[in-house]
Amino acid sequence: MNPTRIVTILLLVAASAAQAEVKLHALFTDGAVLQRELPLPIWGSASDGEKVTVSIAGQTATTTAKDGKWQVKLKPLKAGGPHVLTVEGTNKLEVKDVLVGEVWLCSGQSNMAFQLSRADNAATVVPASENAQIRFFKVPGNPQDEPQRDVKAKWEPCTPQTAPGFSAVGYFFGRDLQKALGVPIGLIGSSVGGTPAQAWTSQPALEATPAGKPHLESYAAAMLGKDKAEAKFAKDTEAWKTKVAAAKAAKQPAPRAPRPPAYRGSGRAAGLYNGMIAPLAPFAMRGAIWYQGEGNSGAPDNYRELLPAMIAGWRKDFNPDLTFLIVQLAPFDRPAPEAWAYFREAQRQIALHTPKTGLAAIPDAGDPTDIHPTKKEPAGVRLALQALALTYGKDIVSSGPAFKSAAFAKGKATLTFDQAGDGLVAKDGELTGFTIAGEDKKFVPATAKIVKGIIEVSSADVAEPKAIRYAWKNMPDGNLWNKAGLPASPFRTDDWTQPAPAKPAPKTPAKSK
Repeated sequence: MNPTRIVTILLLVAASAAQAEVKLHALFTDGAVLQRELPLPIWGSASDGEKVTVSIAGQTATTTAKDGKWQVKLKPLKAGGPHVLTVEGTNKLEVKDVLVGEVWLCSGQSNMAFQLSRADNAATVVPASENAQIRFFKVPGNPQDEPQRDVKAKWEPCTPQTAPGFSAVGYFFGRDLQKALGVPIGLIGSSVGGTPAQAWTSQPALEATPAGKPHLESYAAAMLGKDKAEAKFAKDTEAWKTKVAAAKAAKQPAPRAPRPPAYRGSGRAAGLYNGMIAPLAPFAMRGAIWYQGEGNSGAPDNYRELLPAMIAGWRKDFNPDLTFLIVQLAPFDRPAPEAWAYFREAQRQIALHTPKTGLAAIPDAGDPTDIHPTKKEPAGVRLALQALALTYGKDIVSSGPAFKSAAFAKGKATLTFDQAGDGLVAKDGELTGFTIAGEDKKFVPATAKIVKGIIEVSSADVAEPKAIRYAWKNMPDGNLWNKAGLPASPFRTDDWTQPAPAKPAPKTPAKSK
């Protein structure tokens, strides 16, 4: 037989065999953590018509592949392990060291992506991070135009070698959750710096809310200029390569690479959902922790509708009862001194009015000059407290004092709070951070004091108070805590419209000499 024909036949046989192989999604690799006490979807790929049998912990389920895909749903398992997950078709797969416990998604932008190695206390935390009951699954950045089916990642145990590269907030959250619950914890990291919420929201979810319209329109507009943008990017890239070569020859730092066109970037509507959230579905998980908002901070009103739409979409994908926990933006000194105060209020209102959603306030964990504060443990610890109370029914104080109601009388206002625990406290002295306003909506510093579990607020300059605000700055200055050691979230009693940003003063023309 002709040698060329022999090679061709062998290649065809190999291709046919490869096509026939049963494969598992990347989430089902050695060391995986599966969600306890929920139905368990397990899926992968195979040739059409191929019979696939899945077994784990005494359960077996069989299905037939269709359109190159297969999926079974197993009955809920109790926490424990390790187990072996077996999948059989024309070939046999064994996934070893599988644990069953609690699975959480860790998502958002740069402050969630911020690695444990960069945390302020990494030198002491990392060496003590060894915990075989915590596992990490880190999804690589991958914006896409269409929903993807799989990701390139694998499970890793929590060790001093792997923990430094995982999300610091995610690590601290998982550490405290594992200690409190005593079951395995699986943490799926899926975050990208500098990205807005619309990038993490599916197109159907964006289309279902008016808040999604401007983001979809912006993407559509960018696509209209695609050809010109591609040509410019190619030209800029070639020029950049020339500059890099020249810099290398001169032993100088290389210039920054040109940015890809906007429609290709990580911020495009639904792009990160398509590449980093959709391919994880329908993996069973208990909840998600979310540290994001800097990318949407200029539009708090839009965010108040947009984020609940994203949450609803994720719940449709993963679990109708998915807990969603938000980290409120950390203190940071922005040019507009109250811009982030309005955004934090939007986050607080989302947590208040969206079912099974909590908020972790971190007014004590910011940095006036760095949008990426290194103090990450408070966020993780407070997220874990929220989860323990909201998701696992623990009877604990899970947050700082949470504003409940206000009553106004002549000369003063009285405020009540939930989550007061054993009592309200003014940390390090007299209460600070309160402002008060009358009908004129002009806020002035106020005197505040704790009286029998409530707070009385007043000012000699406001005879008829109508509104109170607390820690209402980009860099909050309040010191209201509870005796459980947790700070109050910034809040306001009014719903007055956010003032438009002040326009810069016109430049004075230079005098002619």
